[in-house]
Amino acid sequence: MIPRYTRPELGAIWTDEARFEAMREVEVAACEEMDGPTPADLAAIRAATFTVEAIAERERTTDHDVAAFVDVLAESAGPSGRWIHFGLTSSDVLDTGLALQLRRAGELILPGARRLVDVLAARAREHRDTVCVGRTHGIHAEPTTFGIKLAGFAFEAHRNAERLDRAFAQVAVGALSGAVGTYAATSPDFERRVLARLDLAAEPVSTQVVPRDRHADLLQAIALAGAGLERLATEIRHLQRTEVREVEEPFRAGQKGSSAMPHKRNPIKAEQITGLARVLRANATAGLENVALWHERDISHSSVERVILPDSTILIDYLQHRAAALVEGMTVYPERMRENLELTHGALYSQRVLLALVGGGMARDDAYRIAQRLAQQAWDEGTPLRELLAAERPELDLDEIFDPSYFTRHAGEIVGRLDEIA
Repeated sequence: MIPRYTRPELGAIWTDEARFEAMREVEVAACEEMDGPTPADLAAIRAATFTVEAIAERERTTDHDVAAFVDVLAESAGPSGRWIHFGLTSSDVLDTGLALQLRRAGELILPGARRLVDVLAARAREHRDTVCVGRTHGIHAEPTTFGIKLAGFAFEAHRNAERLDRAFAQVAVGALSGAVGTYAATSPDFERRVLARLDLAAEPVSTQVVPRDRHADLLQAIALAGAGLERLATEIRHLQRTEVREVEEPFRAGQKGSSAMPHKRNPIKAEQITGLARVLRANATAGLENVALWHERDISHSSVERVILPDSTILIDYLQHRAAALVEGMTVYPERMRENLELTHGALYSQRVLLALVGGGMARDDAYRIAQRLAQQAWDEGTPLRELLAAERPELDLDEIFDPSYFTRHAGEIVGRLDEIA
């Protein structure tokens, strides 16, 4: 992932140095559980070092990065290096090292996911009673509160945090089962001991590689979390439109919205989230394609994963922090929300009119047609619906029909449900 969208802590997990270091940890843990190496051998193996440059130079000869890594690390250990990679195959080290990297990524991503829940919940409580219009199909429907809107996003963010937690847990598995996964040169007990040192679970049947449905599951959880962020960003983008202007994302001092038009304050953070969520979905598709490998294994998945696993984990980490900062700093305009409630001249109270007519004994379809006709007239002509009803249906209790608290009377209970998660 390019530096622009990479937070340093997450980016550091996916450097070549970090990748080979994870592999080194696997090799050392394996040697520590072997019967052959002496204490002196183990001391030399633990002290063995590598450089990315030396491995790259060796790979020019081997045309195999793991073999090059093993050669460099073993040479650094001296005669004791003969125990490095003893009985192992490349996938043992690659897949188990990858599990270590993914676990470390999860340790950074999951707190960010939970922080987003907390930020959304805090703003939802703040605006529990901030009345605004609810929209369906992009059209004014009935009043709601901005707190209820945000509470829905908070619960979705919580579900995504839970999914990410489960996905990172199930991908934290390793395998040291040897070629085609039969333990011909190792043993299940040896594998269990090595993985216990690394605090990883063992893959029940590895077929030499850890099955890629695990990684696909993680990529799908990441993509789904990204889709939730995109839904939030899309809402903010709409609410920031000039014609709506109920919400604006943060705009700091010195920031420029346009190189040509000084007045512009564009929803660039929300647009960025929307765009990068597409990358996460595309990567999830590639992860699904990686599941079907030939027979016990091939390496068609390997090149793909070197791109999509770093990119997806880096991006979801970046997007979560971007979204949390957006929500935390966004400006809300309650007065504009109240103004927008009047745009239809009361037409959004049409269901209340319908219920009042039906409650007074009228057939539902007849009541619907009357409410529809008057609501459309109010909207088209700009005449308040209340005035039209007063002239045509004086028997109705207009104070009750046009009481806005009817729509928001349960806001406290709905937003209060956030106590279950945040």
